[in-house]
Amino acid sequence: MMKPAGAGAGPGTGTVEVRVERPQRPPVHPNSARLRARPYYRRWTPWLVPAASIACVAVFLVTMFVNDCPNRSAGNCTAGFLGRFAFQPLKENPLLGPSSTTLLKMGALDVSKVVQGRQGWRLITCIWLHAGVVHLLINVLCLLFIGIRLEQEFGFVRIGLVYLISGFGGSLMSALFIRASISVGASGALFGLIGSMLSELITNWSLYANKVAALLTLVLVIVVNLALGILPRVDNFAHIGGLISGFLLGFVVFIRPQFAWINQRRVAPGPQAAPAERKHKTYQYILWIVAAILLIVGFTLAIVLLFRGYNANDHCSWCHYLSCVPTKKWKCNSSPTTCTAMLQGNTLNLTCEGKGIYRSYIVAEATQDKIDQLCNQLCS
Repeated sequence: MMKPAGAGAGPGTGTVEVRVERPQRPPVHPNSARLRARPYYRRWTPWLVPAASIACVAVFLVTMFVNDCPNRSAGNCTAGFLGRFAFQPLKENPLLGPSSTTLLKMGALDVSKVVQGRQGWRLITCIWLHAGVVHLLINVLCLLFIGIRLEQEFGFVRIGLVYLISGFGGSLMSALFIRASISVGASGALFGLIGSMLSELITNWSLYANKVAALLTLVLVIVVNLALGILPRVDNFAHIGGLISGFLLGFVVFIRPQFAWINQRRVAPGPQAAPAERKHKTYQYILWIVAAILLIVGFTLAIVLLFRGYNANDHCSWCHYLSCVPTKKWKCNSSPTTCTAMLQGNTLNLTCEGKGIYRSYIVAEATQDKIDQLCNQLCS
């Protein structure tokens, strides 16, 4: 209540009252503090992705230590000044890394060992191995660039699930199609992260601005990377398997509640309250259910077929072109390169099946390490 100056100064004038109304604060929901703290759109501190990158580097160093090129090879090691960590000759491994024999010892994916040897753990261990420094640098940089952003948005639990399950899916796809060579690398897991970004954009479509530009950018990145996968020495089936797995997982683990539902939770209910909003839209629930079913059925079917010795190439004569397209500059050698050893006295006879190479060696002692070394040189 306020009185202006001079009020009541003249005869016959009454008191003038001026009422100033201040806007009232909206009613506060009794649980508003708790609701504001709910981390639907919080920023997480990334630590899992950097830790996974460090783990890949550490495993590579251990692999090179086990490889021990100067003592296990006949010489001509690349970067011999590194001593025990020197790389195999470039003609054997142009990616600056260990031998195929060492990768097999460390857990590389080999279909015969997975099926006949019942070593299913190789479907996971191969994700952490890399064929060389070049391979390692590309994957680690991509993991840091893509993974940190996703971990900031969704946290380490969901990113860890997508990474591991996509890597496993890539290994399954590779094992069903690649029968003649070993496979290593985190590329399947990385493609899973890219695929999950695409499905996250679709399932949370209404929350994004510049939707079409973001969608086209992601599709372009996927197409370019899959196109590079048709080059030799690249396991594009692992890329495809990881991409499909991550794409389906994104619908399951990256679903977000709508803004209207969150805002509704922060306002106290009243007589004129707006109609209750659902946490998710109908299409989000549909995508979640369909993706979950496809994941369960797809993984179950792939595992059963793999351990029954199923070769997907027998029913798809053109599928091998998805991983390598032969040109005038390179060939795609899909024949098996099994090395068979036979010892007669001090003569070791080696046959590289698939390449048609036969050679004899005079050895003083035919240890398993020596046989592996000579087989690797013969079949490389």
